[in-house]
Amino acid sequence: MHLYAYLHAALSSRLAELRRDTERGDSPVPTAVIIFGLVAVAMAVTALALTKANDWMNAIPNHTDPK
Repeated sequence: MHLYAYLHAALSSRLAELRRDTERGDSPVPTAVIIFGLVAVAMAVTALALTKANDWMNAIPNHTDPK
């Protein structure tokens, strides 16, 4: 029975402490927006690099695609 009383008291005090602490950090929304923006920029850079590489490879004389 002492274990249950201890666990109840520990849990109650921890929950009271969490309710009192109003500063819990930032919302996940700005983080998601930043991640989405970084992914969009990475995709744009990758597409640009792929386009430039294909143009460079097509500019080689007697160009044939690998089989």
